[in-house]
Amino acid sequence: QVQLVEAGGGLVQAGGSLRLSCAASGVTVMTYHMGWFRQAPGKEREFVAVINRSGRTTDSADSVKGRFTISRDISKNTVYLQMNSLKAEDTAVYYCAAAKAYTDLKYGSCDYWGQGTQVTVSS
Repeated sequence: QVQLVEAGGGLVQAGGSLRLSCAASGVTVMTYHMGWFRQAPGKEREFVAVINRSGRTTDSADSVKGRFTISRDISKNTVYLQMNSLKAEDTAVYYCAAAKAYTDLKYGSCDYWGQGTQVTVSS
């Protein structure tokens, strides 16, 4: 019943921007801590950003600090990842995730995962 559906991926040139969305159903985004992960070919999945269920705390990986921003819209039950100043190394499949515990999410121990959306940055 619980689903996380990502959208907004695509092809963009280096220096450009994309906005990813994660629409949740079967659960409200206020109930779970929400986050984003990414996985490039031949690499392990890595943490990107998280927002806690109260919306008052956020954190992100050092590699994206100052460029990516996580946010949410309670009325739409949706989490977003605004991606600016994109680099070729940002190319990956991006996954939305939800976890009951904040620290569990940061370490990838999530209760739910989306299907992923491809982001390709050309240089």
